[in-house]
Amino acid sequence: MAGEDDVIDTKELELERIIGFNGKVPSGLLVHPDREHIVYPLGCNIIIEDITKEAKQCILSKHTNNVTCIAVSNDGRYLVSGQETHMGFKASIILWDYASKEAIQKWDLHKVKVEALAFSKNGKYVISLGGQDDGSVVVWDMTTKEPICGSPAQVESAGITSCLATSNVTDEEFVTGGETTLRVWTIDKENRKIRPSNTNLGGLKRVITCIEMVDDQDAKMPYFFCGTTTGDILCINKNTNILQFEVPSKNKFSLGVTALSFVKMTSKGFNILVGTGAGTVGNFDISVCFENGNKVKAVFKHRSDAQPWKHEEETSAITSIAKRGAGHQFFVGTAHSQVYKFQFADFTAELVKTCHSCPVNDVIFPFGLSQLMLTCQQGEIRVWNLTTGRELRRFVLANKICNALAISRDGKTIVTGWNDGKMRVFGFGPKDMSLELKHVIMDAHNKGVTAVALNTSGDTIISGGGEGMVRVWDLVFGTDLKGKKEIRAELRHSMKEHKNFVSEIVIRSNDKECASAGGDGTTIVWDLTKGIRKNVVFANTLFKSVCYGEEELQIITCGTDHKIGYWETFDGSMVRELEGAKAGAISFMDITTDKSYFVTGGEEKLLKLWLYREGEVTHVGRGHSASILRIRIAPDNRSIVSVSEDGAILQWKCPNSLMG
Repeated sequence: MAGEDDVIDTKELELERIIGFNGKVPSGLLVHPDREHIVYPLGCNIIIEDITKEAKQCILSKHTNNVTCIAVSNDGRYLVSGQETHMGFKASIILWDYASKEAIQKWDLHKVKVEALAFSKNGKYVISLGGQDDGSVVVWDMTTKEPICGSPAQVESAGITSCLATSNVTDEEFVTGGETTLRVWTIDKENRKIRPSNTNLGGLKRVITCIEMVDDQDAKMPYFFCGTTTGDILCINKNTNILQFEVPSKNKFSLGVTALSFVKMTSKGFNILVGTGAGTVGNFDISVCFENGNKVKAVFKHRSDAQPWKHEEETSAITSIAKRGAGHQFFVGTAHSQVYKFQFADFTAELVKTCHSCPVNDVIFPFGLSQLMLTCQQGEIRVWNLTTGRELRRFVLANKICNALAISRDGKTIVTGWNDGKMRVFGFGPKDMSLELKHVIMDAHNKGVTAVALNTSGDTIISGGGEGMVRVWDLVFGTDLKGKKEIRAELRHSMKEHKNFVSEIVIRSNDKECASAGGDGTTIVWDLTKGIRKNVVFANTLFKSVCYGEEELQIITCGTDHKIGYWETFDGSMVRELEGAKAGAISFMDITTDKSYFVTGGEEKLLKLWLYREGEVTHVGRGHSASILRIRIAPDNRSIVSVSEDGAILQWKCPNSLMG
């Protein structure tokens, strides 16, 4: 059995690529001052991606939990990131050297979560804001790398402070805002104090979502703008700390203002970009005129040469607007994990990055093709080019969840299992990437289809359901009356042995036998010719995955008891048992074609590569920040792909021993 020493001596798996972007992090998408890279968080990683070349990535991974905020210094030398952690623990802030991509400082002061981070104008200080369990703002000295002082971020009667911005004029001033709180702070380094001044909003009650500083543009107008959940934008004079005006006075933005970005001064005022909770991006002019001395009047209107851009999915809020340089180009991040590149001149958008925004339920490779992969999530099936990390094709079915995928050996048929109890059969063209729905098998299972598998010839489906049934279907390929190709499905066998859901089905290479893992503590080997049970193995666990082992005389299983079991298919007896994880369920396993290695992953968030015969871990992959749901080894044995609950797809480089 693999002991503690084996785990300690294991090597690290090299992370090759991450396909993902956490669009739910406010202002989580940044353009580096070098104008050649974008920086964004995904889980416990920070990704620096080249936007001039073919999406070359650098991955920073020192955080132990989800990254909740990031900031880049104005000179581009430093990057700072904050995370969340479990209740009762301190959340870390990590300072990175951008050139070397190394962590140079770790600060642990805030409880549970770091809400926001910002560098001062010249990089003299880092200001950090704690989450609702912490409620404090702390100033860090970049020279000594020590905290100067801290203070409660809001008065006791106010709500949670959620956003932060630093002055563009001086290092000593910054602004915080949140639920019925808006404050301008002054740093007194000599006395190690920060002094707040509450903004006078004249009786208005607002929840501030974002702050944009424009205090360096005009000495007469040292303003900053605040976006609110009400759908208006507040303009505050930083020097007097009084509300100057609010716009628009009518027709406020639907679902609130979620992102603001100042572009340039105009002859009459300001030109700003506005992102909303309804998924719109607009280019607006705020014309300012002074009446009776200090009284300010503002006119807010949309620029006539740039029509508002509307996101396809109304519920997908705009969470980030990041300018490239002065703003001739800018990037927009959405809550549904998509990134768009805008040209400011004609206000056109190009989709540059798409990612899963909810758990990825399955991932598969076409037979012998390692450049393509298919994934599924709630309501979607996606086809990816693994070489570039780009999405090629998508099928969308609203309000349904796709649980499982299987593809025929010739790559022309894809079978999918859904939570509405139906199986949907698609025609797939690997050359032109066409994905066309050909046939729907109605009422395949009455508690949803949880597992599907296809035989070698692609004309037999074995499906498993939430009620425990395992069914064998024959696919009949023919033509309809109009001469168009059609697919029909005919039920051959229905086998009821499992008392709970079927989590996975694998077919033996001779197509005469299959094994199904069940949530009732049994894994059953079936005779597909006769449609009867051949053997069954029992364990005190919910089986999650099963694979055929060496020479297909054994099966290996994993489940909620964090054990890996080797079993004889002949009589169902246990051969050996390994401790597969220190904590949590093992959700999935996959084995190489020569049966010499297998991989496992689950709630431990670690990917482990095992030697089959020795039962020892050789490599461990660290990078997931949520439970791993599925793992596949690419057909050429050069990479391993794992998907997780947070929607991330991680591609790992296989060690040389596995590549052969």
